[in-house]
Amino acid sequence: MDPHRPGGWNKSTAELVKSFEEAIAALPQLEPRQMFGYPAAFANGHLVTSLHEEHWIVRLPDAGLAELAMLGGTRFEPMPGRPMRGYLAFPPEMVANPDALQPWLERALAHVLQMPPKEKAKR
Repeated sequence: MDPHRPGGWNKSTAELVKSFEEAIAALPQLEPRQMFGYPAAFANGHLVTSLHEEHWIVRLPDAGLAELAMLGGTRFEPMPGRPMRGYLAFPPEMVANPDALQPWLERALAHVLQMPPKEKAKR
């Protein structure tokens, strides 16, 4: 954690950002956005996948989370002690092989598309 950056978070590497952008480009239903300064992808207003520092996180149904955890996926805590339920970080060896991530991203997208669209907050 970099104490000189707002929020104390480190940027994702350029290589990781490039892999993320290429992976989500293969799924045109995803809407690329920034979330807390990191690349993210949404569908129906719901977060599907995102980067956070060196982590690549994904939203999955319970069965998918359990399966990914058995493959080395780890709990995602953007702040210590505050895990994001419904999300796991891909294991580093999967992140190193973007082709291995694509089926997981497709599953995450399918999961989110089953949810009702998120209403935009009124300002």
